Amino acid sequence: MAKVSKRRTAVAAESKATRYEELRQMLEERRRDIFTEVQGRIRGVRAEGSDKPHEVMDPGETSEVDIQEDIEFALIQMKAETLNKINEALSRLEEGTYGRCFECGEEILEQRLRALPFAVRCKNCEEAREMAQKRERMAQRRGGSSLFYEYQG
Repeated sequence: MAKVSKRRTAVAAESKATRYEELRQMLEERRRDIFTEVQGRIRGVRAEGSDKPHEVMDPGETSEVDIQEDIEFALIQMKAETLNKINEALSRLEEGTYGRCFECGEEILEQRLRALPFAVRCKNCEEAREMAQKRERMAQRRGGSSLFYEYQG
């Protein structure tokens, strides 16, 4: 009976090590892809910026270019935030806390981690959090107009 228990423990440890390695590779691959994309976008913005001094634009063209630059900057910023989240996920993986829900402590499903590798909550806890935020926003909207009705001095 002791041999069976030791064998199960060894298989579980090997399975955990395999899962760890798969998740680490997935996170690092995603990080490389996003980093490469961010670098490409930054190079593109710089290249476009170096061409601009030679161009003469009317106010409409300038406005359109400004909007395009703002969109490009927002995309770069979003990708940089995603890189930070992936780096945090890699840190959690090293600590041994990756794949565990911050709220309930249960294991986050592998499908969720593959779709959103930096997820910090399981599906149920994330949905509950989103619903609470939605209720809070709705209460704030209603609260602004009912502020005067609550005080009865």
